[in-house]
Amino acid sequence: MLTELLEAQRRYVDHYFDHLDLTEVDKVVQECLSTKGLIVFTGVGKSGIIAEKIAMTMISTGTKALYLPPTNFLHGDIGILSENDLFVLMSRSGETEELLNLIPFVKKRSARLLSIVSNPHSRLAKQCDLSINLPFEKELCPFDLAPTTSTTVQLLFGDLLAIALMRSKGFDLSAYALNHPSGSIGKKMTITVEELMFKDNHVPLAAPSDRLLDVLVELTNKKCGALLVTDDERNLLGIFTDGDLRRALQTQGPDVLQKPIRELMTPSALRIERDKLAWEALKIMQRDPKKFVMVLPVVEQGKVAGILRMHDIVQAGIT
Repeated sequence: MLTELLEAQRRYVDHYFDHLDLTEVDKVVQECLSTKGLIVFTGVGKSGIIAEKIAMTMISTGTKALYLPPTNFLHGDIGILSENDLFVLMSRSGETEELLNLIPFVKKRSARLLSIVSNPHSRLAKQCDLSINLPFEKELCPFDLAPTTSTTVQLLFGDLLAIALMRSKGFDLSAYALNHPSGSIGKKMTITVEELMFKDNHVPLAAPSDRLLDVLVELTNKKCGALLVTDDERNLLGIFTDGDLRRALQTQGPDVLQKPIRELMTPSALRIERDKLAWEALKIMQRDPKKFVMVLPVVEQGKVAGILRMHDIVQAGIT
């Protein structure tokens, strides 16, 4: 049964992708971009839930949007609309009476009307200034009644529209961070490497000529799980970790303690600039899912500025 449903779901979604008119989509994008005021969404039932989600996505990605239930407009909230706004009505059938009843009052406010429907011949499509048809073959529901495929394509279109507007406006990572000051997203977008790294005298350092025996105290006391090997000008030459120590002792025995660090270090060490986001550092450290990097050298123009531990990134709530 599940295989059959999955295949049907894939076929119905493919129908949307195969038949969506991108020329019409571009008209909707341009209409939204030219809107000087708010983009106000409404819808009934499941379509209303999708409309609210689209509005929320737009708000967080740099587009002034709002969702209100249709009944609210007839009880005072229609006063928010002006000639600068775009009023968006979402309906699968395009025959939803609650939405059709709104149209005369919205026109009196001189707002533009956009319908998002899956019936291009519907009354809603015909009465709006602009309409987009979302190709829709059949609901996944065996009775073709419960909104399933129709709400899926509405959501897909809404995400497409929101991100198209985001990119058209040049909404960048720094602007995204300003809209998400709290929670996991906010931390990912705001906490920098420099805020979490060990620096100054807390950075475990070794010269390439140092014997392993002579730098074990530095490795242990700084509690970073690694030594950064540098030259006299603090240029990063390599890294030597706790794991390297264990492997060296297992394969070479106690004689390895007399060897210089340059023979034991990993010269091609990953690194990150101090002004980068800690989230970017975490992505570098987790690049190889089979072998996470637990410590990362922090540099500034190639010179060691600090060291960053994965433990501290996770502790900061960046995951």
